[in-house]
Amino acid sequence: MAKITLNHITKVEGHANLSVEIKNNKLVRCELGSIEGTRFFEGIVVGRRYDEIKEITSRICGICSVSHSMTSLKATEKAFDVKVTKQTEILRELMSIGERIRSHATHLYFLVLPDYLGFESAIPMAKQYQKEVFRALDLVKIGNEIVLKTGGRQMHPISCVVGGFTSVPSKEDCDYLLSELKKSRKKAFDTLELFCKLKYPKVELDMEQISLKPETSQPMLKGAIVSNKGLNVSENKYSDFIDEKIESYSTAKFAVKNGKSYLLGALSRVGNNFECFAVDIKKVISKYKFIFPSKNIFNQNVAQAAELVYWLDEAISILENNEFELQKLVFVSVKAGTGRAATEAPRGILFHEYSFDDSGNVTHCNIMTPTCQNLRGMEEYVHAFIELLLKKKVKKKEIILEIEKLIRAYDPCFSCSTHFLQVDWLQK
Repeated sequence: MAKITLNHITKVEGHANLSVEIKNNKLVRCELGSIEGTRFFEGIVVGRRYDEIKEITSRICGICSVSHSMTSLKATEKAFDVKVTKQTEILRELMSIGERIRSHATHLYFLVLPDYLGFESAIPMAKQYQKEVFRALDLVKIGNEIVLKTGGRQMHPISCVVGGFTSVPSKEDCDYLLSELKKSRKKAFDTLELFCKLKYPKVELDMEQISLKPETSQPMLKGAIVSNKGLNVSENKYSDFIDEKIESYSTAKFAVKNGKSYLLGALSRVGNNFECFAVDIKKVISKYKFIFPSKNIFNQNVAQAAELVYWLDEAISILENNEFELQKLVFVSVKAGTGRAATEAPRGILFHEYSFDDSGNVTHCNIMTPTCQNLRGMEEYVHAFIELLLKKKVKKKEIILEIEKLIRAYDPCFSCSTHFLQVDWLQK
């Protein structure tokens, strides 16, 4: 019997446990659970005013603070029947694009790429792959700049509030962003080429892939909830098919659909909305013989790279076709009610739900993060991958490294899901 314990896995956000038991070279137990401390955000906002909760819930995650802000505002406005202006919708999308660009660039270059180039982290990788590291930094920078110019600061944006914006980017800001984005377009395409060239393991599961689906674009802040297996419902209906379950080995809940795991994130978004990609993106994907929808979780890296190009182009289009002016906030008529909202965070669909009393104070809150929803499926992919590696007689140390690569392909955020990786390996 052998036992291996890793206190944490690097290059993910948060901490998790993976317990594996192997008997006669067969996997008999595989349990993946988050071990982050419970953070109680859903309880913290109870009793707070409607115009305070965005500032609180954006702190759930620094990486996805824009996503939490947008989903919180959207749910709050739905509860009070607030209809924001078209400009507000456009600015919220632009800000979200900034977060998508910086998140994907960070994940792909600094968390994923070292694995495939044989480095422990991006720091030793930088000496040999300086061009790639500087490309990544430039992409992260333009993402940060978009959030800064639209949201007032790079993390936890402050200008977006219930009913609109308290400030908007100036013409000089927009001209600067447009110029930098155009310079960055080739870098985004080079990123797509780079991640298409990498050789990925193949582990496939026929898991339901769920995403939002707007009418004519890749999903971000709106759209019906759809899947590759026929699901098509409004965002208000999410609790009709998603249940949260508790396991003894995890502080995070496991979300399931009709008792089964499902997949969120770039792989699902691209698979369910592939027709919306521009021809040049499709050509690169076809050139390297990737096919979407895909059942291989490792192809999520390619899907993120494709999204990086798409959203950079969308940001250019927004800035070329819009001028922004400060508008009055839409009046909020406070009343008792409930609002539910879904948006696409970088890691998948994020749900916020609030109930309010007649004074506009929160009486109930439910927040369901993408990593929480992906946790059960992640565990199943790990299980399938270990079995595959055992059949190939891969050694224990290499198996652990491959598991880490698979978990990173999910781009997980265990800090927000609790609500990395210590491995207990028992072999008989």
